Parts: sequence; structure tokens; C-alpha cells
Amino acid sequence: MTPPETLLLTIDALSAGTRLDVFLSGKIDGLSRSRLQTLVRECHVLLNSLPARPSHVLRTGDLVSARIPAESAPSAVAAEDIPLAILYEDADLVVLNKPAGLVVHPGAGNASGTVVNALIHHFGGLSVIGGIERPGIVHRLDKETSGCLLIAKSDSSQAAIAAQFAARQIEKTYLALVEGCPRIPHGEISAAITRHKVHRQKMTVSDRGRESFTAFRVLGTHNSLSLLECRPKTGRTHQIRVHLKHLGHPVVGDPLYGRRGPHTRHFLHAWKIAFTHPSTAKHVTFCAPLPDEFPAWTREAAVSANPSNARGKPARKQSDQGS
Repeated sequence: MTPPETLLLTIDALSAGTRLDVFLSGKIDGLSRSRLQTLVRECHVLLNSLPARPSHVLRTGDLVSARIPAESAPSAVAAEDIPLAILYEDADLVVLNKPAGLVVHPGAGNASGTVVNALIHHFGGLSVIGGIERPGIVHRLDKETSGCLLIAKSDSSQAAIAAQFAARQIEKTYLALVEGCPRIPHGEISAAITRHKVHRQKMTVSDRGRESFTAFRVLGTHNSLSLLECRPKTGRTHQIRVHLKHLGHPVVGDPLYGRRGPHTRHFLHAWKIAFTHPSTAKHVTFCAPLPDEFPAWTREAAVSANPSNARGKPARKQSDQGS
């Protein structure tokens, strides 16, 4: 008999203020909110090692332990031989250069063909702190967003990296090709974000949303388009895309917050990621070069702005390594 699945989750600042059952529904796939509420009432879920109510409001630093009975556990994700472009790999972590069009983990409408399916094939056992359907996943990129994706190989490395995300110590830098030319060369967008009341797949700026900050600077302009370097200081869903629309310069090719036009993707790229390595305690930075879909002038602008590391390290295909 398969043993129960046990998850250990530490509440970060972004999840603080959320009900326990709502928090669990965002972390455990395949279970309804009512089923999760039942598990909480039956003490399969503990808060700081004590029973709790489904409606309990979480605080930063709270420890949630969820013991999911085997019959209710999400089904295992199938391994699939999908090539991975690896920027860096060691015993603790992997940094991928995710292409546009690849979903990070299985979900509604994407049961296969995801980064997670590929990870299981190429690496086998990874950290499952975030759930068995999201092994190694410590953060996500939208389907059409390309670039640096950090993967944890062990529970200890995932816990250490998750703590840095919670403390906003992970430095993420994106490149966005946008419509028009901003009036100022650099600045910070401060606009609270919440889910759209009507179009539930979209986010929107609202005074009732959660505070959100994105620093930006213009790296170059050409033919009424601009390349922006964006540094999100918070981690809201679709944050950069929503903020750039709010600025009046939506991301090129973004059908949700701008217009698709002739493009097959939105032009947002997770360019660099910097953090403290969980084992060596050294500050490390990884860079994913702009993909070929971006115009040539954007690559030149990126290199001119950051000549030391703008091109990034050449990625290697995991499938070429015989894994």
C-alpha cells in the first residue's frame, strides 16, 4: 500500500493573511477545497504541530504539515523525454533556460508536456516539499515567458531557496520588448494588483490589490518599440505584464494585456537570476541569453547595457548527455 503523502510548508510573507484551506488549495493539486477542509477538520493537516480550523488566517513563519491519505493523493506525474536547456547544474540545484511555449508544471489542460515531466525523466528524485506534482519547483514562469528557471534537487535546498524568495532576497531581472517609448529612461512602477473581477484569468491594477513594485529602465528603442530591463521587487501573478500595461507600454505579443498581432508569444524573458547558493553560501548569478525570436537589435542593446554577462552561458541540452 502506498504510504500517505506528507507535505511540509512554511508560510512566507506573500501567503500571510490567507485562510488555511485557501492556501492548501493552491499547493495541493487534485483535491477540492471541500475535501481539503475535511482533511483539516480530521487533523490530517496541522498548523505549528497543532489542530486548526480551515478558516484559520495564516501568519508569516507558520509551519503547515499536511498528511494526505494515499487514496486522496494526487496521481504521479509521468516522465517524458523532453529536451532541457541547462545553464547550470550541481548536487543542489539546476538552472534551466526555459523556452517559450513550455508549461512549468501539470495543471488543468496541461497534464503532460511540461517542465516537470521532463525533470522526472532526466533527474528522477527531486524535492517534493511543494507537492509530488511539482517536484523541484520553487518558482514559476508563464507558459510564453522564456529564460531562467531555478529547480531544487533536494528538500534542504528547496527550503533554503524558498526562504530567500519569502524574504525577497532572490534577484530576478527580466527583459521585455514593449510597445512605444516610455517618457522617462528609468523608474519604479508602484501599483497594487488583484484578480480581475470579470476575466478571472487576468490580473489588474486595483487599490484593493496587494502591493506590487517593479523597477525598470529603458535599454534601447527601435521602430516605436522599446527594450526594458525589469526588476520585480514583489512576486505577483503576471506582475511585469500588468505593470507595463499600466505604464502604457504593454509587452509585444501579449494577448491578455495588449495585443497578439502577428506573434506566437509575448516577448518577456527571465534574463537573470541571482541568489545565495544553499550549500556554498556564495552569491551566484545566472543569465539566459535572449532567444532568437527577439529582434537582433534587442540583443545588441542588452549587451551594451551589461557587457560582462548579458550574453549568458551557452546552454547544453540534457538529452545530449545520455540521461
